[in-house]
Amino acid sequence: MNCTDFQNELPDLILTPGAKPSLAAVAHLKECPPCTEEYLSFQQTFAVLDTWTAPEPSPYFDQKMQVRLREEQAAPKMGWFESVMTRLQLNTGRQFRPAMIGALSLALIVGGGSFAGLNYNASHQQPAQASATINDLQILDRNEQAFEQLDQLQQDEDNQPTDDSGTPVQPAN
Repeated sequence: MNCTDFQNELPDLILTPGAKPSLAAVAHLKECPPCTEEYLSFQQTFAVLDTWTAPEPSPYFDQKMQVRLREEQAAPKMGWFESVMTRLQLNTGRQFRPAMIGALSLALIVGGGSFAGLNYNASHQQPAQASATINDLQILDRNEQAFEQLDQLQQDEDNQPTDDSGTPVQPAN
């Protein structure tokens, strides 16, 4: 038997002294000084606990307890808010840990999702569809130079001399 197996049988050896201990546990107890020391320490602790006696209650304990019970029963019932506040003030917080974890997780998911959605929308916004008139005006602005050149050519053609049939005549040099 090893020390771990003996540790598992130690409570049975201490708490049930009338029962027969296993031979392997007794053999390990004789061979292993640390386990023997721990066994003796437990025996001394339980021997001290066996000598302890509970103190006697005061002679008027029962009467005082009855009075307190009647006072508590006669007291007005707490409202919902008061009972919640009392519970919050007097508890250790272990009851609320799962609820707090859930609430914080939900807040993190919603907040993170909202932030991601805002970033996605801001970077992927499509320009608003402009009307056909606005698109035409924007095209004219972008091609203003080309239109000026066309107008100049038109003016040059209008200023050239023509014959009777309307065909332009080349000037003689």
